Amino acid sequence: MISLSLVFIVMQVWLDLKMPDYMSAITRLVETPGSEMSEILQNGGYMLLCAVGSMVASVVTGFFAARIAASLAMTLREKVFKKVMAFNNEEIGRFSTASLITRTTNDITQVQMIVAMGLQAIIKAPILLVWAIVKIAGKEWQWSLATAGAVLVIMLVLLLAIFLAMPKFKKIQKLTDNLNRVTRENLTGIRVVRAYNAEKYQENKFKKANEELTSTNLFANRVMALLMPTMTLVTSGISLAIYWIGAYLIHEADMVSRLTIFSDMVVFSSYAMQVIMAFALLTMMFIMLPRVMVSLQRINEVIDAKVHMENGKIAEPQNEKGTVEFRNVSFRYPGAGEDTLTDISFKAQKGQTIAIIGTTASGKSSLVNLIPRFYDARVGDVLVDGINVKSYDIHALREKIGYVSQKAVLFSGTVASNVSYGQESVDDVRVNSAVETAQGMEFVSRMPDNIHSAIAQGGTNVSGGQKQRLSIARAIYKDPEIYIFDDSFSALDYKTDRILRKALAEKTKDATKIIVAQRIGTIRDADNIIVLEDGRIAGMGTHSELMENCPAYQEIAYSQLSKEELNHG
Repeated sequence: MISLSLVFIVMQVWLDLKMPDYMSAITRLVETPGSEMSEILQNGGYMLLCAVGSMVASVVTGFFAARIAASLAMTLREKVFKKVMAFNNEEIGRFSTASLITRTTNDITQVQMIVAMGLQAIIKAPILLVWAIVKIAGKEWQWSLATAGAVLVIMLVLLLAIFLAMPKFKKIQKLTDNLNRVTRENLTGIRVVRAYNAEKYQENKFKKANEELTSTNLFANRVMALLMPTMTLVTSGISLAIYWIGAYLIHEADMVSRLTIFSDMVVFSSYAMQVIMAFALLTMMFIMLPRVMVSLQRINEVIDAKVHMENGKIAEPQNEKGTVEFRNVSFRYPGAGEDTLTDISFKAQKGQTIAIIGTTASGKSSLVNLIPRFYDARVGDVLVDGINVKSYDIHALREKIGYVSQKAVLFSGTVASNVSYGQESVDDVRVNSAVETAQGMEFVSRMPDNIHSAIAQGGTNVSGGQKQRLSIARAIYKDPEIYIFDDSFSALDYKTDRILRKALAEKTKDATKIIVAQRIGTIRDADNIIVLEDGRIAGMGTHSELMENCPAYQEIAYSQLSKEELNHG
């Protein structure tokens, strides 16, 4: 496609540069006594054909340029999206969500625009420039000197504009990220904003980000706006200079040479305009190029970013099924000064229920996030089915796990599409079974279309408890070897919590379950309870064992339930 574009661009340049030859011929015929009108009309017809042909070639080139630009943008979006999907939480945190959205949308659109608009200019301008210079070579040196002076002025203005505008364009993209972040935070937290009557505060926050972006944009665009008036001034000036020099040359020449000089002046003027036009095309590109270069750099930063989490090769171990083991694991978040988890060791056998409890910021969620490799342990080994998670193919590892996050996440679609999320097909029978086990049928059955009822983006049309139950149903539908519930029962009342856990125990009796919870009632029946305190294991055992020998667990238990409730379950 690029080759075809090149052919049509060369054809367009040839036709554009052929017209002055016919103009010269017409000028000679008009000035020569006895010339036939048919000859003048014939050359005029050739000029008209050249103009029409140039227009057709330009349209075809524009069509190919648009196709190339759209294909390039599609490829870039795909590469950026795939790379972001390969990022772990560390890389996403380094770029920020707002910046990644801007890079995937705004930055790629900038590249698409310059390719669509600039493919003709970038290829056409050098060809037109060289060809036109060849055509005017050998003419009067005064005209060539005037044209060279005009070109020099344009180049100096271009360099000055780029020097002033490039830093601003770099800043514009960062400010666009900031504006995106402020807008996204406002929309995501709109309920909190309204609850605290903070609309004015958010408006001022947005106004500040918007004004900073606007003022930077204005400065950069004002600098670039100087280019087109400069081009107009130079174009008019070079025409005036050529005719002024031509008048002087004609005045000094003899009668025989005057017609030749006049004809050369008309042709040179046309070719000089083509030279200036070539620079005008380049100027148009230079107006857009600084910002596009910044966008390209930002896109490449994502594509070339090194993913610290290397993918393993093992897809399916042969020895064990459903086991999870931590061996002397220590972990800290990137950039943190101290470990979040220190020397964690335990093993969950197939079918067991392992509970993790502790005070706020004791490292409960951090611990379970190491199992599906959202982060990697700094020291020690995390093993699933007897194999270190770092040795797994990440897709195969996560296929074994049904994960319910601390914050229930639903996607736009239907109840069925959310419950069967990530699966190739939707089995209505399995969806109904999963929803029923998760105690969600009570509200799903009241929806207009049952499991095919619409769910808004982020699940804004269902309550927090309903979102949690649908998230749990999603994990049940997957039917994995290992379930991870990261504080996934917190929005449920005690009755629903109890019924759900009973149904879950029956439905998933052969699977390993790791439950992070704040409530003693949720975990008291677990096979093994791990008590975390400041990132370390403060106690491990059954509920009754911990009530006897773990002060940290006792403190949590007595803060929630009375002695009678603890004794009678």
